[in-house]
Amino acid sequence: MENAPVARQESFFKEIIRFALIAVLVVLPIRLFVAQPFVVNGASMEPTFENGDYLIINEISYHLGDPARGDVVVLRYPKDPNKFFIKRVIGLPGETVTIRSGKIFIMKGDETIELTESYVKNMGNGGNMSLELQAEEYFVMGDNRPASSDSRTWGALPRGNVIGTPLLRLFPVAELQFLPGRADNQQ
Repeated sequence: MENAPVARQESFFKEIIRFALIAVLVVLPIRLFVAQPFVVNGASMEPTFENGDYLIINEISYHLGDPARGDVVVLRYPKDPNKFFIKRVIGLPGETVTIRSGKIFIMKGDETIELTESYVKNMGNGGNMSLELQAEEYFVMGDNRPASSDSRTWGALPRGNVIGTPLLRLFPVAELQFLPGRADNQQ
């Protein structure tokens, strides 16, 4: 009967290994292809997202469809793909984005609209510019314009650099929110 504790111990370790293997097989694909954590670093999206906000990013939605105007996206910085930014989509492929005196105009064909942006609290950086977007290119900006490095500085964002969109804000707990950063009144 001295072998009974050893057999139970071996069985216990086999169960732990099996549990760990199943956990890895379930969690790893979710982490790699469905959702991932993201911590906001900087003030470029204030007041929508504050420095240190802890987000869960939905990586699936943009495999099934394209970003829309007003969507907040997590992206790989075009000048250094090892860095990740969070910005809002302003211009879509095939459009021309023009900024005059802090106002944003979107032109597609013969139609021109002035963008209404209730989420922007600090316009600043009123430099004038115009950028024509090609297929698979987006124009993105931070909600806190003076503190944002965005398409005004580094140009169009290639579609392949879009990682996903915020699904959940987990921290700070007082700001817990599903689908944070949504712009309800985009044109």
